[in-house]
Amino acid sequence: MENKILGLHHVTAIAGQAQRNYDFYTKVLGLRFVKKTVNFDDPHTYHLYYGDYNGSGGTILTFFPWEHITRGRRGTGQTTEVGFSVPAGSLDFWLDRLEKHNVIYNKVAEKFGEPYLTLVDPDGLKLELTVTKNADQRPGYAPDDIGAANGIKGFHHVTLTLADIKGTADVLTDIFGYKLADQQVNRYRFVTDAVENAATVDLVEAKGEPMGTVAGGSVHHVAFRVKDDATELAFRKKIVDKGFNITPQIDRNYFHSLYFREPGGVLFEIATDNPGFAVDEPVESLGSSLKLPAQHERRRAEIEAVLPILK
Repeated sequence: MENKILGLHHVTAIAGQAQRNYDFYTKVLGLRFVKKTVNFDDPHTYHLYYGDYNGSGGTILTFFPWEHITRGRRGTGQTTEVGFSVPAGSLDFWLDRLEKHNVIYNKVAEKFGEPYLTLVDPDGLKLELTVTKNADQRPGYAPDDIGAANGIKGFHHVTLTLADIKGTADVLTDIFGYKLADQQVNRYRFVTDAVENAATVDLVEAKGEPMGTVAGGSVHHVAFRVKDDATELAFRKKIVDKGFNITPQIDRNYFHSLYFREPGGVLFEIATDNPGFAVDEPVESLGSSLKLPAQHERRRAEIEAVLPILK
């Protein structure tokens, strides 16, 4: 079987206060809290994961919350938008909900024939809720006060803003198997046919615009999904053969990862489906307790004393 990138796996961003981040994504947007762990390289900082009920690839938005982080600035060389898919007819519900929760948002607009609603999270991360042309059949996740008729399904797209899109477009098409599907002015939409959802990357070319600063409210990296280790290592060879510097495979407990910086400056990751988020706790209790990687387990008492309690 041909090795394929299966769309987006997860997106990791930077936040400020952990409690504020948790409240927004679980109590306002209604995502499931999938995993409470730590930044493996900075274990005194949380790594918080949100997604659908099972923690499926293509639904996972994660955060490193640093309490006193300065706010980033959107610009070139960055992932500037994270787009989620929502059901048809749900945007009025979301407008009302965002208004009630004092969330900053814009009025509904349309892009590539799809209506969408733009909002920003408490740290300034730009999000979009999109009603897709073809109904998204993923079950998603929604608490009772949102309901299945309105609940977020998972990712729809990410947007990268770049000074020049050519090198990034070449990575998407020549390595990852995406195709240019449409263009509106300086926005180029690339889509993979390997999956039905979480399959879209938009490139916005902003020549002459200043580079962005990655800090609070910014995306740290975008992870693309592969089914297993063999596929991931095949892509590693492909990327090396194209002349890119790429990390060895790294075990992140819930997936295995490779990292490289694409020509436009955005950090890309390739992440496996295996072993998944149920490797250290049952699906029904995902996110209910602090999970530490083996190398930090002996420091549990110290780490728990430093991390803020999430309520």
